[in-house]
Amino acid sequence: MKKLRIYYTIIFFFIIFLGILSRKISFIPLWIGDFLYAVMIYFLVRIFLPFKNTFLIALLSLLICYGIEFLQLYQSEWIIKLRKTLFGRYVLGQGFLWSDIIAYTFGILTAFIVERFTSNFLNRKSV
Repeated sequence: MKKLRIYYTIIFFFIIFLGILSRKISFIPLWIGDFLYAVMIYFLVRIFLPFKNTFLIALLSLLICYGIEFLQLYQSEWIIKLRKTLFGRYVLGQGFLWSDIIAYTFGILTAFIVERFTSNFLNRKSV
């Protein structure tokens, strides 16, 4: 179990690195960052629930991403101040966009498919 968590944690931090890098390189479209954000959330959930069904992980990840995106519609003074911090900007975002919902959906779907494919391949290889 510990080995799986370490594996997922390494992937998690690598995705964070790629996400930050995607914001620094001007020719990379902005939606790539949102796509990677969703993949990062998927592996964050995976760290805490390493043996749960991949479909459940994908569903939980989608709910978290959608929840954070819809939370951007809430515009109270305290949360606006929080969004102006580095943490708030990266975690909570700035404003609601339907394109972010699409990017999150494709990011989670990609992480789900890749994990299913690699786990099936590794299971087949070990038999």
